[in-house]
Amino acid sequence: MGFIIFLVELAIIILIVAGFWKTFEKAGKPGWASIIPIYNVIILLQIAGRPIWWIVLMLIPVVNLVIGIIVALDVAKRFGKSPLFGVGLAFLGFIFYPVLGFGDAQYTG
Repeated sequence: MGFIIFLVELAIIILIVAGFWKTFEKAGKPGWASIIPIYNVIILLQIAGRPIWWIVLMLIPVVNLVIGIIVALDVAKRFGKSPLFGVGLAFLGFIFYPVLGFGDAQYTG
């Protein structure tokens, strides 16, 4: 039973990474950047059109939640999606990033 749970978790992780990778590529950034800790946040801030110094705000508890939501809303906007989709990116990223990456949304940077 534990092995089946492990396989399901592994499949979900692969789907999330692939969706994030494709989202980065659609935005003209290298896909591999999505798997490098901290660097992926810097690239995500670039995609969202926010200054790189916001990474400091991501290190402050509670403030990082607000900044994460703002960045998700900006990413959704840059891909021509609604603010509701941005809320989905912020709170259900494991579902919405694969939808964004593999869907028909185009980066309008």
